[in-house]
Amino acid sequence: MKLQFNKNYLVLAHSLFLIELAIAFIIKTGFIRYTFGDYLVVILLYAIIRGCSSLSVRASALVVLFIAYSIELLQLTPFLTYFNLQDSFTASLIFGNTFHVSDILPIPSEL
Repeated sequence: MKLQFNKNYLVLAHSLFLIELAIAFIIKTGFIRYTFGDYLVVILLYAIIRGCSSLSVRASALVVLFIAYSIELLQLTPFLTYFNLQDSFTASLIFGNTFHVSDILPIPSEL
């Protein structure tokens, strides 16, 4: 993997980051915060990887998928307490603190 910058993806990543910050600090509950925010952060990760590397589209998507699933599965464990970050707003915001199977599998949330 070679470090290679792509201005378009970096601009997209910056814009998505600002939207994510707005969602995090303005919207406290609901669909936009919990579901739409998760989708945006996955797109943000993809934009960062594509903006900073020469990975192919498929390889970038697989890396992002691995990162997203890893973070979702970590939410099943008390991993923030292992690092004494359970009271950290920032760590809780970045890693999340609740797991729901519909975050990984495309099933209706009513189940």
